[in-house]
Amino acid sequence: MPASCKDQKKAVAICLQRSPCVMLERNKPQDCLDNPELRKDLPELCLAQMRAFLDCKKGILDMTKRFTGNGPLSTGKYDQQYDNLCAGNFDPREELHRLEVLDSTRKD
Repeated sequence: MPASCKDQKKAVAICLQRSPCVMLERNKPQDCLDNPELRKDLPELCLAQMRAFLDCKKGILDMTKRFTGNGPLSTGKYDQQYDNLCAGNFDPREELHRLEVLDSTRKD
């Protein structure tokens, strides 16, 4: 049975919801990923998490990982944050600050 990519998917969703593209410019997360003009302004952390998610999805189909496994099973680490963002129970300024703290490559 392949490992679930649920944690990586939720990490990408949380990062996109915290990004200025969604919080300040009020774009849809999918538009921020699809539009090259909007994508270049995404934090490097979000792009790295997106790559990790896509690698996980690719690993599910990879036959060389059939016996060794794709990765760890879902831990539910992001469930509470994801539920709060989906329900609207968050402070936008606090979420932007969290993203700035997590995104170590961002220059001020």
